[in-house]
Amino acid sequence: MTASHSDSLVVLFGATAGAYGAKLGSDERELILLVWQVVDLHSKKVGTLHKSLVKADNLDLTEQCREVSGLTPEGLSKAEPLDRVLQQFSQLVSSDLKVLGRSSYTLCSDGQLLIRQVLHPETSKKNFLLSDCFYSFYDLRKEFHTCYPSSATVKDQTIKTMAEYLGLGTDETEEDFGVWQVKTMVAIIFSMLSESCDHVFTEPETVKYKYETGPCSKSETVDSETVIRARGLPWQSSDQDIARFFKGLNIAKGGVALCLNAQGRRNGEALVRFVSSEQRDLALERHKHHMGSRYIEVYKATGEEFLKIAGGTSNEVAQFLSKENQVIIRMRGLPFTATQEDVLGFLGPECPVTGGKEGLLFVKYPDGRPTGDAFVLFSCEEYAQNALKKHKEILGKRYIELFRSTAAEVQQVLNRYMSTPLIPTLPTPIIPVIPPPYTIATGSIRDCVRLRGLPYTAGIDDILEFMGDATGDIKPHGVHMVLNQQGRPSGDAFIQMKSADKAFMVAQKCHKKMMKDRYVEVFQCSGEEMNFVLMGGTLNRSGLSPPPCLSPPAYAAFQTAAVIPAEAALYQPQALLPATRTPQASAAAPPTVTYYPAQAAQLYMNYTAYYPSPPVSPTTVGYIAAPPGAVAAAATATHTPILPQPGALVRMQGLPYNTGMKEILSFFQGYQYAPDDYNGLIQLSDQTRSVLQAPKEWVCL
Repeated sequence: MTASHSDSLVVLFGATAGAYGAKLGSDERELILLVWQVVDLHSKKVGTLHKSLVKADNLDLTEQCREVSGLTPEGLSKAEPLDRVLQQFSQLVSSDLKVLGRSSYTLCSDGQLLIRQVLHPETSKKNFLLSDCFYSFYDLRKEFHTCYPSSATVKDQTIKTMAEYLGLGTDETEEDFGVWQVKTMVAIIFSMLSESCDHVFTEPETVKYKYETGPCSKSETVDSETVIRARGLPWQSSDQDIARFFKGLNIAKGGVALCLNAQGRRNGEALVRFVSSEQRDLALERHKHHMGSRYIEVYKATGEEFLKIAGGTSNEVAQFLSKENQVIIRMRGLPFTATQEDVLGFLGPECPVTGGKEGLLFVKYPDGRPTGDAFVLFSCEEYAQNALKKHKEILGKRYIELFRSTAAEVQQVLNRYMSTPLIPTLPTPIIPVIPPPYTIATGSIRDCVRLRGLPYTAGIDDILEFMGDATGDIKPHGVHMVLNQQGRPSGDAFIQMKSADKAFMVAQKCHKKMMKDRYVEVFQCSGEEMNFVLMGGTLNRSGLSPPPCLSPPAYAAFQTAAVIPAEAALYQPQALLPATRTPQASAAAPPTVTYYPAQAAQLYMNYTAYYPSPPVSPTTVGYIAAPPGAVAAAATATHTPILPQPGALVRMQGLPYNTGMKEILSFFQGYQYAPDDYNGLIQLSDQTRSVLQAPKEWVCL
C-alpha cells in the first residue's frame, strides 16, 4: 500500500499516558490515543477523520496527560488494545483510499517521536509486528522547513508555531485533543501544496527493518556525535537484543560493539553507532529504559572509543566477516587439539556452517597457540538456534559454551589475543608504606590469639573495637585476616600480641564476646600454629594437619615461616633478563632475601600462597604505585637488595598445569639463566599467582 512517491498521505497524531511534546516517548509510557486522516495530494481531498483510544496495560495517567488530553482511566479501560487498534487503522485507511480512488500512501507525522520513540519500541516489547507503512514516513517539521526556509529550525517547530507562521486562525480549545492537531496539520499540508509553494513530498524518513552486521576497520572515521555507550546490559544479550532495545532508530551497519572485560567476557556494556547525530540524540532519550527487568543507562561516547572496541586490521578477520547478514556464534572452551573437522562434527548436519571450514575462525595467540575460542557463521536464525542448543555439550573431554556474538566482538577478541605479548610486561611496582621487612613470629611461645566465628562482614576496625583496651598490646603488623579459597572471609583471624601473658588475658576476657550478632571464640595459640594455618593447614581439637601445599617430608623439616619480605614488591622490569650470573656472584648474594625456605624444592604451591597480610592496626598501612625513580630510591634505602644480584628472577604466569621443568627451560631457550637454580623452579596455581601479583591486606587459606 505504500510507495516512495505516494499519491496520498495519512496524517497521524498520537499521545501516550506520560510525557507530551518534545519528551514524547522518553518515559516509556504506553500509547493511549491515535488520530488520523487521509489526504489526497492530487485532488486535495480528505477522507474521514478517525480517532481511536488505546487501552494501555498501565492506565495510570500522569497529571500532564490528564490536563492536556482530558482523558481518564475509566474511559481508556473500555478501549481496544494497541494491536486491535492498528488492525482497525489499516482497514479504515484502505477503505478511505478506495473512496478517494487512490492505492498508495505514506504516513506523515508531527516530528519523529511518535513513530520512532513510541510505536516501534512499544510494539517490539509487546512482540507484534508493525505493518510496512510504519517503516516509511514524512516528518512534517522537516518538510515545512524545506518549504519555508525562513521559518524556525526543525527542532523548535511545533504544530502551533507552523500554523502561526502561515497565519492559520485555528483555536486549539474548540476541538477535542488530537482532532485539532490533525486538522491543523492537514491545513499546513494544503498550504505547502498551494501554487505559491508547490511543495513535493519525495524523500520520506525510513526505519530499518533489521540490524545489519558487518566489519569495521580501524582506518574508518567515526563521528563522535553518532556514538553512545549503553551500560547495564544482561551479560547474555546479543547485538540483536541491543538493536531491539533501540528499535525505531537506525543503527549503522556493524554498529553494535559489545565490550569485554579483562577475562574476555562481556561486562554489560556496549558501544552503539547510529547513522546520524539526530538518531544518536533520540537514543539518549532512552536513558534508563528497560530491557526485560533491567534498566539500561545510555550515555554519550566517542568515535575513538568505538574504533578501539570494534575496529580491526586483520585480513583474516575481514575475510571471515565479509559474508554479510550472517549469524555469528562464539564457541568457548574448545580443546586445544580441536580441528575444523572436530568442530563441524560437533555442530552436526542440523546446523550447517556457512562455507564449511571457511565459516570457522579459531582464535590464537601471536605464536599460533590456540586459545580455546572460535567463531562460527550461520546463514539463518534457525541454524544458529540449533547450534545454541548444543551449549555445554561435550567435545572430547570438555564441555563447550556457545553464545551469540557480533562482528565487533570478533574484532575485539582477536585484537586482545593478537596483541598479547609472549612475556607480559610486569605491572607498576608497588611500594609498601611500611618500615623494613617484618616477619611472622615462629616458635612455640603462645603469644598469639585466634579469633573464630567472626561475622563475614567484619573488618579490621571491628576486630580492634572487639578487643577494646587490649588493642594497645598488639604487635606492629600483627593482625592477620584469613580468606577461604573463594577469596571471601572465612570467619577467622590471628592476632600477634606482645607477650604470652597478654595473649592469655585477651583469650580470657574476649572469649565468646559478641561482635555484631555473633559470639566470637578466642583461643590462645603459638606463632608456629598460626603459621601452619596461614599456610593452608588446619588447627582443631585433633591437633595440626599439614598444609596441602607441603609434601610430607618438607612439612616435617619445615620449621620456619616462608617469609615474603616487603622488597618482594620492589622490582625493575629492565632487570628481569640480565647477563649470566657467575658462581662467585651467586655466592656473594645476601642469603637473607628469600621468597621461600631452603626446602623450596619440596614446596609445591598447588593450593594457596602464603603472604602475611600487611595489617592496618595499630599502624595504618597503605600501598601506592611508584614511578621508576621512587623504586630505585626505595631499593637503595633498604638494608637488603631487591633481588640477588647480579642475577634476577622472573615470574611466569599462565603455565599449563602439566608443564614440567623441560618445557620451562625450552621456553627460555636463547636466554642465559643460572644452571644452579633449576631446583628453584616452583609451579604456582592461579590463586597463588593472583596473590603474589597483587598483594592485599588478607591471607588466603
